[in-house]
Amino acid sequence: MESVDLNLLPALDALLAEGSVTGAARRLGLSASAMSRTLARLRAATGDPLLVRAGRGLVPSPRAIELRDRVHDLSRDAQAVLRPLSEPLDPASLDRSFTLRANEAFVERFGVPLFRAVSTAAPRVRLQFVHKPDKDATPLRDGRIDLEIGVVGTAAPEVRTRLLFRDRYVGVVRTCHPLLSARTVTAKRLVACGHVAASPGGETRGPVDDALAAVGLHRDVRVVVPGFTDALAMARDTGLVAIVPQSCLGSASPGRRSRASALDMFELPLKLPPLMVSAIWHPRLDADPAHRWLRGVVLAACRAAYPAG
Repeated sequence: MESVDLNLLPALDALLAEGSVTGAARRLGLSASAMSRTLARLRAATGDPLLVRAGRGLVPSPRAIELRDRVHDLSRDAQAVLRPLSEPLDPASLDRSFTLRANEAFVERFGVPLFRAVSTAAPRVRLQFVHKPDKDATPLRDGRIDLEIGVVGTAAPEVRTRLLFRDRYVGVVRTCHPLLSARTVTAKRLVACGHVAASPGGETRGPVDDALAAVGLHRDVRVVVPGFTDALAMARDTGLVAIVPQSCLGSASPGRRSRASALDMFELPLKLPPLMVSAIWHPRLDADPAHRWLRGVVLAACRAAYPAG
């Protein structure tokens, strides 16, 4: 294809449709002399005169007559391929699978509302949630993951993001825990308790530990579990303290019992940055109508299910 100039295709289509250099030039917004030069290039490329002088006009050669319909279809299809989609997406007819990477706490809190929203609008769309062991962007880059949910990392500067909701850390202990016997929880009383930490990679240090270090304290992490759901279960059945995003506990607020059985929440006596939970995707999917629709559904479902964010 190195010697073929595909820009000649619409010019040939116009010449064969108009049967006139002047008419073809007018259709394409070119001068008559420019179209004459294009006709000369087409003759050289095809090895055929294409349009032949007959009196004051031009008539097509047999080769031109043979090519007319094919060239028109090719030109129309080429322009359709290179033109932005103009027809709106119909979710009801969408038949596609999407793979989302999110932690267990997100799936537990938002999975059902998201599935209901998707299945209502697009009953043939399938969702697959996969485990999120880290923030490696490779699965997004190679197409194994369509959408990631989480706090944006720094390993993939090219990814696109959209904020879904703002979250924050809260403390959680089993009901009647001695930590809540006083009116307020102080940092010193907090670190006097044993803690369970949630970390997919097994690390024990995070934003909570940085905030404690800033006031000269450190917590005693007795158990490390893979996710926040595991941390809540451990706190419920032991005397350990779990520190988790508030969204993990539904609509409960600090000072009130959470939706999770036998757990109480409390405000942390620490200054912690908010958790900015975002949808993350690779730019190759940025303009895909189906993916744009999915991103909108995820955003609406998250904000409806967690209006506190």
